[in-house]
Amino acid sequence: MFSWLGTDDRRKKEPEVFQTVSEGLKKLYKTKLLPLEESYKFHEFHSPALEDADFDNKPMVLLVGQYSTGKTSFIRYLLEQDFPGMRIGPEPTTDSFIAVMHGDTEGVIPGNALVVDPKKPFRKLNAFGNAFLNRFVCAQLPNPVLESISVIDTPGILSGEKQRISRDEESGYSCLHRCPYGGYDFAAVLEWFAERVDRIILLFDAHKLDISDEFSEVIKALKNHEDKIRVVLNKADQIETQQLMRVYGALMWSLGKIVNTPEVIRVYIGSFWSHPLLIPDNRKLFEAEEQDLFKDIQSLPRNAALRKLNDLIKRARLAKVHAYIISSLKKEMPSVFGKENKKKELIGSLGDIYKRIEREHQISPGDFPNLKKMQDQLQSQDLNKFQPLKPKLLEAVDDMLANDIASLMVLVRQEETQRPNAVVKGGAFDGTLDGPFGHGYGEGAGEGIDEAEWVVARDKPAYDEIFYTLSPVNGKVTGANAKKEMVKSKLPNTVLGKIWKLADIDKDGMLDDEEFALANHLIKVKLEGHELPSDLPAHLVPPSKRKIPE
Repeated sequence: MFSWLGTDDRRKKEPEVFQTVSEGLKKLYKTKLLPLEESYKFHEFHSPALEDADFDNKPMVLLVGQYSTGKTSFIRYLLEQDFPGMRIGPEPTTDSFIAVMHGDTEGVIPGNALVVDPKKPFRKLNAFGNAFLNRFVCAQLPNPVLESISVIDTPGILSGEKQRISRDEESGYSCLHRCPYGGYDFAAVLEWFAERVDRIILLFDAHKLDISDEFSEVIKALKNHEDKIRVVLNKADQIETQQLMRVYGALMWSLGKIVNTPEVIRVYIGSFWSHPLLIPDNRKLFEAEEQDLFKDIQSLPRNAALRKLNDLIKRARLAKVHAYIISSLKKEMPSVFGKENKKKELIGSLGDIYKRIEREHQISPGDFPNLKKMQDQLQSQDLNKFQPLKPKLLEAVDDMLANDIASLMVLVRQEETQRPNAVVKGGAFDGTLDGPFGHGYGEGAGEGIDEAEWVVARDKPAYDEIFYTLSPVNGKVTGANAKKEMVKSKLPNTVLGKIWKLADIDKDGMLDDEEFALANHLIKVKLEGHELPSDLPAHLVPPSKRKIPE
């Protein structure tokens, strides 16, 4: 009797088993989160429903910046080729959203055709109407970089007086708020993309650093996606080192006031185009910064599943809060008289409702939607048609967050280990992999890589003098005696331990004169600010320890 109760209880406690992360995310969304969203009109207030393509698509990089900061040039630099619809110039040349994606043949797909293609993750953009779709295209081309990622180019954000003028269809630009003249909500489109992309790159021009009011508003519209944001200070070769330091400091100060994050946002400095450096003094800095940025972008395919999982969790938390807000408003509404007055009263006191929900359900204040935006949206809604609280829908989402997500996390790690080489390749990403123009080539541990002589031999006479003061026995010094000398470098024991492993080539726990010289050379490399290699490069192996080819 009542055996079905036990079956239901077991089903709730045991998380579902999925073959792939993508499959799991799609099923969890459709069966557990989507019903809650539909019941409480989540899609009208926050974000359209997700589709299969949102879970299956390649990682996307969104480029945002004021006009003439080099967004289009940046894409061309990564791809090392032109793409259809590309226009570059000092004035606002890109007046459209351009999704640069992989295709077997080169061509342009207009926005209205894009939003009916189920294989592309853009179907829900049709909500922004023809004003936007006429300014949205997909540029397809066969390029190895685009086999792993897609890039979204955006219109240059205006500055000065221009930002006060609504962008309309004639100029090709949009206003920040709903335009009555056939325009579209520029910030809302960016927010739509921000929710779905894997990386947001904000580009700034080092030569004319000013954050316009419109750009400031756009950055604020990216709230809740700060973990995806990276900043590029572009065209840094146009200014002297001292001025560059001032510009960098000013940018960090300005961003600190706009981007509200506990950690300092990462800023990459460089000149991302294929032209000679105007002021080459900071070439090494630009190379190092470029490599760091490239590594960040290259990691996107490997971390794509984790990002989608993280975004689904954020969406579920917001959907839960939204359900509490909507059901609270419904509960307070009268059934017959005084509906309009009560509606005005509830919208006006929405902040108090937020606080009450926060206390009752122990919800973090950061999970609540923007108060002013929510009040504006509620003005056009019939609060009497809202749904009361449905505990079963909320329980399904809680079960998803508590159990199913944990099992998916295990699957994410498994997929990551199965695809260790899932990185972006081709274009600029391959430009410095091999040859003498690779990052750090001929420097640090790479010094002497092309020389016939052993590079350590240059300083070996000085190292030999120290070696023979350490009482060598049978041509070798003990680890204890070598340690006394090595700690004089003041390097941490962990670093000296790594140097010892690299230098003690025959692994006998002692160092001969060549190994001792090598250890001192590696200490010098580290003291000069270079990284130690994980394995000893062939050119650093002492001549007597090299294997003679048969």
